[in-house]
Amino acid sequence: MAKYLVSVVETYRVDSEEEAVRLIEEAKHNNKYELTKYTNEHKEVKQKGEVVDEYQKVALTKIVNDIKDPYVETQIEYYKPGDREGTF
Repeated sequence: MAKYLVSVVETYRVDSEEEAVRLIEEAKHNNKYELTKYTNEHKEVKQKGEVVDEYQKVALTKIVNDIKDPYVETQIEYYKPGDREGTF
């Protein structure tokens, strides 16, 4: 039986709003998928009421196959640094 990946949501942490905008713009212009949705949120990490870290959370929703007529079988592999055994 063939398995077709239809869509994926990727969530990234980046240091600045400029990096978030750049990541979204790159995704918009990539022809390997259709970017159907994206979000960008400013996040703060607080300790005892004081901001100790700030970052941007970017979520990209990508369509890689039409669910009614898929045409590409896809295998996704996840790796941690130094680990090449992490296929799911």
